[in-house]
Amino acid sequence: MSAEAHNEHAVTHEDHHGDDHDHGTYRSYLIGFGLSVVLTAIPFWLVMAGVLAPQLTGLIITAFAVVQIVVHMIFFLHMNHKSEGGWNMLALIFTLVIVVIAVAGSVWVMYHLNTNMMPVHDMQGMG
Repeated sequence: MSAEAHNEHAVTHEDHHGDDHDHGTYRSYLIGFGLSVVLTAIPFWLVMAGVLAPQLTGLIITAFAVVQIVVHMIFFLHMNHKSEGGWNMLALIFTLVIVVIAVAGSVWVMYHLNTNMMPVHDMQGMG
């Protein structure tokens, strides 16, 4: 290997630091930041203006939060189906399944406890 070829290979290797990750660009960070600001400002306005029913506002805020999580994962964490050979996406899916199971189980238990517990006014007559 000639000295020039060796130096070119060394510069290429130093530029990538041995990884194939997408580090993003200034433009992608600005797009992510802009989307994050909008996805925060709209729910804030909905709450402060009180234009919708509280239940509907809560559902809309939840939807905006999920979209914002996806925006952060794509634009700031650079997660996609190609990163780490697909293992990042598999780990994300596994995490989401565990979180859904934990949340659904907790809501189910709390609902059944609330439904099956004796009301307070019935307990006062027992004493």
